[in-house]
Amino acid sequence: MENKVPELFGSMVFHEHVMKERLPKNTFKTMCKVMQEGLRLDKEVADIVANAMKDWAVEKGATHFTHWFQPMTGITAEKHDSFIAPAGDGQVIMEFSGKELIQGEPDASSFPNGGLRATFEARGYTAWDPTSFAFIKDDTLCIPTAFYSYGGQALDKKTPLLRSMEALNKQAMRIIKLLGDTETGRVNTTVGSEQEYFLIDKAVYLQRKDLVYCGRTLYGAKPPKGQELDDHYFGTIKPRVKAFMADLNKELWKLGILAKTEHNEVAPAQHELAPVFTTVNIACDHNQVTMELMKKVADQHDLVCLLHEKPFDGVNGSGKHNNWSISTDRGTNLLEPGDSPAENTRFLLFLVALIKAVDEYQDMLRIAVASAGNDHRLGANEAPPAIVSMFVGEDLQAVLSSIENGVEYAGKDREMMKVGVHVLPRFFKDTTDRNRTSPFAFTGNKFEFRMLGSAVSIACPNFILNTIVAEELSQFADQLETAADFTTAVNELIRKTVIDHSRIIFNGNNYSDEWVVEAEKRGLLNLRTTIDAMPYYLKDKNVKTFTKHGVLTQEEMHSRYEILVENYIKVVHIEALTMLDLGKRSILPAVTAYVKELAETITLKKQISAAINCKSEENVLVFLSDACADFAEKMKKLEETLALEFEDDQAEGEHYKDAVIPAMVALRAVADQMEVEVGEKYWPFPTYGALLFSVL
Repeated sequence: MENKVPELFGSMVFHEHVMKERLPKNTFKTMCKVMQEGLRLDKEVADIVANAMKDWAVEKGATHFTHWFQPMTGITAEKHDSFIAPAGDGQVIMEFSGKELIQGEPDASSFPNGGLRATFEARGYTAWDPTSFAFIKDDTLCIPTAFYSYGGQALDKKTPLLRSMEALNKQAMRIIKLLGDTETGRVNTTVGSEQEYFLIDKAVYLQRKDLVYCGRTLYGAKPPKGQELDDHYFGTIKPRVKAFMADLNKELWKLGILAKTEHNEVAPAQHELAPVFTTVNIACDHNQVTMELMKKVADQHDLVCLLHEKPFDGVNGSGKHNNWSISTDRGTNLLEPGDSPAENTRFLLFLVALIKAVDEYQDMLRIAVASAGNDHRLGANEAPPAIVSMFVGEDLQAVLSSIENGVEYAGKDREMMKVGVHVLPRFFKDTTDRNRTSPFAFTGNKFEFRMLGSAVSIACPNFILNTIVAEELSQFADQLETAADFTTAVNELIRKTVIDHSRIIFNGNNYSDEWVVEAEKRGLLNLRTTIDAMPYYLKDKNVKTFTKHGVLTQEEMHSRYEILVENYIKVVHIEALTMLDLGKRSILPAVTAYVKELAETITLKKQISAAINCKSEENVLVFLSDACADFAEKMKKLEETLALEFEDDQAEGEHYKDAVIPAMVALRAVADQMEVEVGEKYWPFPTYGALLFSVL
């Protein structure tokens, strides 16, 4: 397949090269302006594009089209319509109009809306996003779209992302022009999202109702071997997994997704895929498609891809590292130090804007990654803690310290790395190491936001990042545009920002207990759970910023708050019900059957001879009998916590955090103790050992 990759890549995408071949020259030029400058399409141009798109799709085997959108469920949605239209005499023709391309009308009544509209107000619209290319998936032409209500409110994750891109571009261009750059026409954020996931055998998966219903195991004792030996990380990829990866790459490449790196991760059965950077909107679309295809291709190999943030207790969970940077349309990375004073002034100005943004909006960045699943992962010594901080590295810290102290940065020559083996080449060291414990780490010319859970849409973290940086750049521009002496003003602005916001920078071990204490002294937030974080969504400061830049209205912010809290409650509720179902219908009957066999064995032995020692069986019998009673009592307590009703979502969320989840943890602890004492043939579902080592 290697020789065919260039031919394969993007073969199912209606990208610029295809447009250039199939569209009239003037129409193609108009489309380029639409994609690059956000111009509106008139009906005549839309009809031409739609017809060319339809012809291309039909040639590729497509029979249907769909407006592909990203509602607040966190996954994608699509309603398929065929290209056929009646032509008389029982014949049909294939047609697709500009109106159908630009706008669709799916039923919006069943998607989360957070109170933006009543249930009977069913009308919703999808609007074509021409900045993200249409593609063919499963014989269907997929047209990336935004999704909004009859009243114009955003009901999806793409709309605020597109709005935030415009907000950041607008404010960044103010700074760019102040710095004397007259050639740059646009500033974009670029993202590369590393995706972690688990692969387990489908036959084993189907025997675990907790995995089927919840995506994570709710019971399970630790196996004798886990990740202690670090022998899975970067290890040889097993043939079955390699075959999956090969087919996944092929499908991703067809859709123009720049899948680049693949390897084994730390936990058994865990792996990672990383793409090449692209603009944030396309990166978001690509990541949604990637997660969908991971599951689809896994199924074809009799595997199941788990994207839950913490599918197995006691081993590492899965994250999604959001590598974020800012670039101009001329290819200049604004987070890369330069060789001239002007370039470094620009770098420092954008850097301190980001530092200020992360410090002032710690709460929103925590909310950006908040979910019931990610609460199990953050702070578990496998992922960053719930405390937001930034890592900048030794060299950049020295630069910032010199600015803060008002002294000249002496700098140092770039150090040559010596490895002590003559046959190996010498090479330059990077200017900074990589801090794997930091939530927000500088890695050369980008920041790696490491708090994201593996299942999250990257749209939310990125529209929040874009918006808060846009706000700081706006404040900077307001100040610098009225400065009498620009050079003095910009230098003082950089210095003051470093002094005022240095508390957010921490270059040490974020896993340490000492950091928790130190962070509290610095006044940093420690929002341990989703429910702890959610009230901050509606803080006046946050509402003011997001409404100021037109990214979210006050009503849209309130709706998203309600959706996130409601989702948290529903997820935990389903998990609790699943635990009770498994406990009553599987675990208790299994343990009781084993206890019965033990009792019968003891009785039989004593019938043979009263002198036979049955102490070991009796000990297990007593332990399991007591444990069964304890397990039944804890199930009752869990049921009682679920029986309460609340009028306020936040109060109900607090109850699930403070009462339901602890009751679930207590119930699991008893079950896991029983598992290690019960004979293997009696335990009702596959153990962790079978799950984690099922793919040979």
